[in-house]
Amino acid sequence: MGNPWAGEVALVVNGERHSAKLTLGSLAELEDQLGMGSLTELVTRFEGDGLKSADVLALVCAGLRGGGWTGGMADLLHAEIEGGILEAARIAARLLVLAFRPIS
Repeated sequence: MGNPWAGEVALVVNGERHSAKLTLGSLAELEDQLGMGSLTELVTRFEGDGLKSADVLALVCAGLRGGGWTGGMADLLHAEIEGGILEAARIAARLLVLAFRPIS
């Protein structure tokens, strides 16, 4: 299981367990990949009604990269994420919540 206090979420890709987290570097890669000009723009995109499956996959990929995975989007396009699209969407949402939650 990922450590939520460290912003980590666990997921299984192609039968292998990974820890995902959004780091500053992985967020910068995500902004660039999606053509976003700022973190605010990025978060607004994921809060809106026009969320695409490619956005979910890009966010999951960014989280995996932040967790140390060396793969990329091309690898995820043909990968099996345990739990399918619903689990991928849940993981993407959880990554955002953990990355931008206030720390008390």
